[in-house]
Amino acid sequence: MSNAYRTIVFLTVISFCLFTSFIPVQQEKPQLPQKQMKLIVLDAGHGGHDPGAVGRRSNEKDIALEVTLKLGAKIEKEMPGVKVIYTRKTDVFIPLYQRPAVANENKADLFISIHCNSGGTTTVRRKNSRGRYVTSKVLNTSAQGTETIVSGFNRLAQQDAAIRENASILLEDNYQENYGGFDPNDPSSMIVFQLMKNQYRRESIKLASYMQDTYKSSGRRDRGVLELSLAVLATAGMPAVLTEIGFISNPDEEAFMLSSSGQEQIVANLFNAIKTYKTSTER
Repeated sequence: MSNAYRTIVFLTVISFCLFTSFIPVQQEKPQLPQKQMKLIVLDAGHGGHDPGAVGRRSNEKDIALEVTLKLGAKIEKEMPGVKVIYTRKTDVFIPLYQRPAVANENKADLFISIHCNSGGTTTVRRKNSRGRYVTSKVLNTSAQGTETIVSGFNRLAQQDAAIRENASILLEDNYQENYGGFDPNDPSSMIVFQLMKNQYRRESIKLASYMQDTYKSSGRRDRGVLELSLAVLATAGMPAVLTEIGFISNPDEEAFMLSSSGQEQIVANLFNAIKTYKTSTER
């Protein structure tokens, strides 16, 4: 790339950044060209000595693993050209920081973490046998529905290292067409990384919204898309979501998630959301 061309590109990107800094996030559109989706990392929550949320009949770690393996198998069977890597395929404990690291090291296009939710406990005030009021904590069994989480906006800075580590994506086949010919050794590429980081957030929200739409279409209660400060998502250098497939603390939802038909529906929901996302990004 000539110095003159590089200067033009640099000034163009600077102008774009200054202009879009005054536009609300929801009105922004991804500015980096898309590429084909080739690799998805699936993360089954918890595992090993960490059971996760506990229901009456099951542990979160086991349901999450079953759904994750079934989803991965469906993706590889019905989505030609897309490879799946798992953070775990057995009942083992994987530290949180290692989970997105698997996606970063393999230059994944998506990172999806699968979990079961829990309603926690509520405080109840009742009279005892002596007529005195006492308080006690009881399990909240009424909470229900699905929700999908993306990394909170305040966590964006933690993606910097991952994006720098993934700078080699700018050297992939056709990288000049994909990324405008930016050189990862050029200081102006830091601007590209900033655009990438913002785009990852937007794309994460898009994927999360598709997931919630598919859950809702099958009759599940939609609890929406949330932005939370979750360590398992914070350092992912690509679009990343954590989806809560149901409340294990709710006996009906626990039974649904344990059943073959329930897992089949959940897997179909997630697969359809991923497929819709893939189609939207490869247009």
